[in-house]
Amino acid sequence: MAGYNEIKGLRVKYLSADPSNAEDGQVWYNSTSGTLRAAGIGIAAYASSTPLPSARQVNSQGGASQSSGLSIGGSAPPYISNTEHYNGSGWAAGGAYPTTKGYMGSSGPETACLAVGGSAYPSAANGYNGTSWTGLTAAPTGYEANRYVGSSASGLLIAGGTAPGTYPSSTHEYNGSSWTSGGSVPSAGNYGANAAGTQTAAYSAGGNSPLKSATNNYDGTSWTTTGSLPKAAYNTVGNTVGTQTSGVITGGGGPPGGFDTSTLHYDGSTWSADVNSLQDYTNSAASFGTQDAHVFAGGNTGSITSAVQEYNKSINTITAAAWASATASNTGRYLAHGVGTTTACVVYGGITNPGSTYRAQTEEWNGSTWAEQNDMGTARFFGMYAGTQTAALIGGGYTGSIVANTEEYDGSSWSEVNDMPAPNRVQAGFGVQTAAVSAAGQGSPGKWTNVYHYDGTNWTSATAYPTAVEQMAGCGTQTAGLVSGGGADPGLVNTQFEYDGSSWTAGGNLPSVLSYQANNGTQTSCQIIGGGSPSYVVNVTDYDGTACATSPSLDTARGYGRGTTTSGATTGAILTLGSTPGTPSSNTSTQFTSATETVTAKTLTTS
Repeated sequence: MAGYNEIKGLRVKYLSADPSNAEDGQVWYNSTSGTLRAAGIGIAAYASSTPLPSARQVNSQGGASQSSGLSIGGSAPPYISNTEHYNGSGWAAGGAYPTTKGYMGSSGPETACLAVGGSAYPSAANGYNGTSWTGLTAAPTGYEANRYVGSSASGLLIAGGTAPGTYPSSTHEYNGSSWTSGGSVPSAGNYGANAAGTQTAAYSAGGNSPLKSATNNYDGTSWTTTGSLPKAAYNTVGNTVGTQTSGVITGGGGPPGGFDTSTLHYDGSTWSADVNSLQDYTNSAASFGTQDAHVFAGGNTGSITSAVQEYNKSINTITAAAWASATASNTGRYLAHGVGTTTACVVYGGITNPGSTYRAQTEEWNGSTWAEQNDMGTARFFGMYAGTQTAALIGGGYTGSIVANTEEYDGSSWSEVNDMPAPNRVQAGFGVQTAAVSAAGQGSPGKWTNVYHYDGTNWTSATAYPTAVEQMAGCGTQTAGLVSGGGADPGLVNTQFEYDGSSWTAGGNLPSVLSYQANNGTQTSCQIIGGGSPSYVVNVTDYDGTACATSPSLDTARGYGRGTTTSGATTGAILTLGSTPGTPSSNTSTQFTSATETVTAKTLTTS
């Protein structure tokens, strides 16, 4: 019998661990486990991802890949003009569409997308450059629930419905500046049909008025009828991605049988069933990517949703990033102080309600459990904090009155050191014990802009914060810091400011006003977690030094907590203590785990 070497022309690799980049069908010997291993066939599955910032249906799409997509407009209701970018993990605000619309045909990469038609049958077309929309030559006819494939440089518009209720079979080709007639679809009634591809290689399937299952391919001149969908379907106009020979559709449908979770793959001639999506889709959603790696965002699942689903087909097991409960600390409190990493952090101080008991307790986290340490010299909350688990700092705070006390922690005990220049509380803090910053906050009287540097011995005045604000959060170092949100006069703000050690510069704004949140990470890789706006929120935002994007939400709405990692937004965080609805002084912890991808392999046996 021929061996593997004779069949494959390769020897089996002898490895101490499973390879991280194994190819489908690859075989190796794992010397640690003493087993012959092989990477199995690709595993197909949907997984939930970070939701859209708000629920919507009949939103349109753009984008070139699973990690580079757009959601455009839609109905909340009412219709909205939002454009949002997806980066593979979260959503960031883009340029608003010129009007509030849904049911548009749209396609193209983030920097060359075209959207046309939409609700109320407009003929207007607009192009997107990744930042803003610009008016283009209007289509010859105004359509609702039409479909556009291609980009702003070249594409094909497939007719939807026209007022007052006709459903033509027309198509129109776009060359970057003008429209010309294309070949007519074999049958009329393409309202809500799904389509994908390019101007010279597209498909269109389903549609309504009348409800149909037919699939047709376009070659740049004419259409040819190919295999049918398993059942008639419409309102899948935004639930389809791919190419003429590698397409996918999910949801949609219509009477009889209603709507479902079915996902179907198209190979250019026939449709075949694939894994079901996580939710029924009864109306259009934004979609982008490829047959084997795509995203469906929004739509209607019995109610309008903000849900986002990612599909992957891979030999590896993909686990989405998420927050989940971690071991509770020993003392319930909120407005405490916390610094460190996901496996070595320290939390200290805070306040407990009811009774307004000021806390001096100090607890260390080792990645799995909390351990009591020596208390601070002065029980307090609302102070600035900076440093690491073995070299922490607290300055100012509230003990029944605003104080200037400063203490240092060495990993075991606290020592009183030189006071701040003036009493202060609810200020932002960041840096390390020997190079820390206290920014703005509340002195006496009221909010102020004071900024102080600490060098491990003394405090000195530095460049004032741009605005009088309190209740914000900071992260980073003394020469590369970030301060986010807070309360000003009047009301909360969504501003962020970056610090270079001597001056402040406006950074990208938060998606919404926020205070009492936690900041984790660095100036260019920060998670802004929870907080009040003014009620507790589950929102988590990533900041990359330029712009904000949404991130997987907390498992529980939480405010007045403290994040404890300096390792950046993509590598994990632990949020401790704080307040949750109904529990003003919580001892619960929640931990963020980044997305992971691990090789999927099977042990070969004789059975």
